[in-house]
Formats: sequence, structure tokens, C-alpha cells
Amino acid sequence: MTTDNELAGYPELVQTLLQNRGITTREAAEQFLTPSYERDLHDPLLMKDMEKSIVRIFAATQANEKILIYGDYDCDGIPGSVILHDLFKKIKYENFAVYIPDRHEEGYGLNMEAIKEAIEGDVKLIITVDLGTTDVDEVAEAQANGIDVIITDHHLPHGNVPHAYALVNPKREDDHYPYDMLCGAGVAWKLASAFAKKYGEFFTIKDGEEKWWLDMAAIGTLSDMVPLQGENRAIAYFGMKVLKKNRRAGLRKLFAKAKVDAERLVEEDITFTIAPRLNAASRMDSPRKAFELLAAEKEDEAGALADHLVKINDERKYLVATIIKETKKKLKEREAQSVIVIGSPVWRVGILGLVAGKLADEHKKPVFVWGLEGSDTIKGSCRSGDGSNLVELMTAAGEGTFLDFGGHAGAGGFSVSHESVHFLEERLSVAHATLEKKPVAVVEGGTYEAILSLADVTAQTYKRVEPFAPFGIGNPKPVFLFHSAEISYVKKFGKQEEHLEIGFVKPDGSVVKAISFFTEPERFSVSLKEGSKVELLATIESSTFLRKSEIRLRIVDITQ
Repeated sequence: MTTDNELAGYPELVQTLLQNRGITTREAAEQFLTPSYERDLHDPLLMKDMEKSIVRIFAATQANEKILIYGDYDCDGIPGSVILHDLFKKIKYENFAVYIPDRHEEGYGLNMEAIKEAIEGDVKLIITVDLGTTDVDEVAEAQANGIDVIITDHHLPHGNVPHAYALVNPKREDDHYPYDMLCGAGVAWKLASAFAKKYGEFFTIKDGEEKWWLDMAAIGTLSDMVPLQGENRAIAYFGMKVLKKNRRAGLRKLFAKAKVDAERLVEEDITFTIAPRLNAASRMDSPRKAFELLAAEKEDEAGALADHLVKINDERKYLVATIIKETKKKLKEREAQSVIVIGSPVWRVGILGLVAGKLADEHKKPVFVWGLEGSDTIKGSCRSGDGSNLVELMTAAGEGTFLDFGGHAGAGGFSVSHESVHFLEERLSVAHATLEKKPVAVVEGGTYEAILSLADVTAQTYKRVEPFAPFGIGNPKPVFLFHSAEISYVKKFGKQEEHLEIGFVKPDGSVVKAISFFTEPERFSVSLKEGSKVELLATIESSTFLRKSEIRLRIVDITQ
């Protein structure tokens, strides 16, 4: 256990968790455990082109120029677009529109046809959200036809960057903003915050009004799998506080449909319950539905949209399960490579990111999944399962391998010709061997962070872990090892008995509950029998099901 004098005032478990996250000083510990809005959030005007952007937006409002918010179709771009929508509503500016491209028909990024429509529609300013950094031709077309383009984005630039009016992206090589891992909604929130700060008095915006938009920034931050460290941690932390106040009609309805208790909201409610339903709009229907839900003000409209998103998300889950089953069968018949490339002309492109993510988690290697779905061009999604930087990997595959690609280090999208797809796995596997692999997890010490006794499964232990939330990339929920945990009972629960509950005997003879959702007992390498002793890996959590509070375990793995 730690002997670091600076952390000596903290309980031993807290010291261990802090050190696992690279935190060894009292100052860093206090900053991590007690986020501060004033201390942890940087001045948005420090970002390159930020002041230039808000001055141009102000000029547009004074000249009553038509403004187009052009946001990505995922659960980062859509909440980011809602932030700018809310800004214009707050200043009572009406000459603006929001455009969310169709994932299937238009694909990721600025679309040339949409740009031409904007030109014909007398748009004078386009503000992008979560896209635009690689859209050189589309931006050139807009600028050449009298439309200024302000790009707000966080994707890695590769090759030439557009000659936009402004490029607000903390990943620019010439940007010295203190934190470069913001998501798209985070960058959009910084833009809205900067505008409110500079022109708040002119538009009578109340001081601190930007805090109410943090709910959307938090959804983007938690959903887009950016590291929950530094400024992102503060955005997620304070955004969760706003989400718990539940001021949006659409979220109220969606929370109710998904059985999420807003007052007891945790980050998993966003990442595993709300985000999939919002993303289902672009995967299965129109992304506009998700935007309309988040921006809805009328209860009846919000209710209908929530019903629709829940319905299409159920359809999405069925399709993903079907494709996963098919991929497993195909992979068994193939020789393993260091990169997996798999696809089918009939697979729906919009859900392939989910498939790639599940396969990458299972195989611990980069996975590229493609489909056609009525398009002439093969399109797909990729996920990194071993720490490889996907943008670097796709670049290293060589010119001519892809028609187009983009994304983050851990997730991306691509398009490829019918000829090249047959050689894609081989080319990527060769390129993969040349890349440096970075650790997938920040936490050290293997698969668990500390060894606990079942006697430690108490409200006190939970209170020591709770301040580390919200959890996510770079700050995973702590997993604990319980040696020789004795099984008291094993049972299934749920409407179709699809979930697993196991009771474990505590030293005082009482029983602690451990659960795993959508799990069969056969998933584990050890037979689960009453009275047998196993090695249990689990997280500790507080359940408030049916308003009944209890401390329980969430099973990660069970071994002999």
C-alpha cells in the first residue's frame, strides 16, 4: 500500500485508486476528487480562432444573416448542435436552421449537395459541429460562393485542412489550448460559452447561463468515449448535475421510457441507456428525430419522439445481434490476422460501429466492418481493440487503400472500392505491424485495482469509490478481486430470465448480491454451484431499484 506522505490523509483504498490513475500529490488528488467549475474549465478564448468565430457570429446576428448549424449525426454532434440551437434561442435570434446529414444517404462530414442547397438558400454562415476538419472541397465551395464556414470539431487533422473562415479544433497543430481531448459537443459548448461571455451583456444573457448547456456537453463527452480526465472530467461532472435537474421535456420522456431515475443518474445511464436510443435515430431512421427530441419543448411532441426512439432502438438491438452471430461463424472459418476486416453487402452501414466495437472488445485487435446497403460505395466503421491509433493505421495502409477515412485514435469510419476491399485485411495487417501500440487502459495492475474482502462490500466502501465518478475512458470504474468467494445461490431474473444474480456469503454469514445483465452462467469458465468457492472480479455499486437502496456487486468475471 502507498507510503506517499502527500496522500497519507486519505483512506488506503482511496490512495490506491488515486495512484492507479497517476495521482500522487495532494493538490492533484483534491482537483480530481472535488472538481471546480472555476478552476478546472479553461477560458474558451484561449482556443485558436475562437474570438474570430464569435465576432463573426455576432456580426451575422446584427446583419440578420441566415446561419446554418451543420452537426454530425451521432450522440456527440447532435447534442452539440442543440447547444448552439439553445444559444440562438436564448438571444432570440430566429434566422438560423439546423442541418443533420443522413448517415446512409450522405455519410459523415459536410456534403456537397447540402452545401449547394445552402448556397441556393442564401445562407451566409455555416457553423459545423463535430465535423469539417477534413472537408476541404466542401468548405472551398461554400467560401467561394459567399458562405463563411466556422468549423468546430475535435477530429484529428490528416493531410490538408480546409481554408475555412475559422477552424476551432483543439487538435490543430498550431493550437496551444491547455486541453486537446474535448469531444465535438465540448468544443461547441466552448464556442457558446465564449459568445455568452463576450456578448452576454449586449443580449442580457445571465451570468452562468452557459452552465445549463453542460447537460448536452456531458452527453457528448460520455458518449464519444473521450478520456474523462482534465477538462472533460469537469464537463462530465457538472453536466451530470444539470442532467439530474432534468429540465428538458425530451429527456424527461426518454428517461421515463427507459426507466432511468434522473435524481439518481449515473454515467452508465447515459452511455448504456440514453446514448444508444439517441444514436438509434441515425442508425435506423433519421438523426433529426434525436435532435428534435433533445430540443423539444412541448410534452406531447417529446413523448411521441421518445416512443419512436425506443421502438427503433429495439429493432437496432435485434439487427446487431444477428450480425454478430454471423460474424462469429465467418471468423471461425478464417485464418486469424492482426487486423480483422469483415463485411457483407446486405449489412446496414449505420449499425456497423456497434458490431466493430463488440468484436474489437472480444478479439483485442483492430476491427473493420463494412457494408453496402444499397450504396455504390462500400462503407464501414472501425474500432481499435489493442491501443492502435486507427487514423495512423489507415494512413499507414498506403495511398489508394481507402477512398476516404476519418475519426479518432480508437474509432473511425471509412469507404473503400469494391476492388480494394478484397486486399484490405492484408494491407492493414502489414501496416499494423509498423505501428506503436499504446496501452488500452490507464489503470495499472492488471484486471483489478485492489483486493477486497466481501466484508468490505459496505456503504462506507461505496462512499470511498463514489467520488471517482463519473467513470469512463481514462478513469474506469474500479474493479476489485474477492478471493475464495463462497457462492450461496445462483438464479436468473428478468422477463425472459436473461440476467444473472449470484449470492456470496460474507464473513458474518450474511449474503451480498452480485449481478450481471444479459449473462448466462455458462459464460464463465467455472461451474457456479452453491457452496463452491471462486475468484470474483466485480465493481461495487448502489442500486435504487424500486426506490429501495442497496449496496451490491456488478460481476466482471468469475474464475477458479
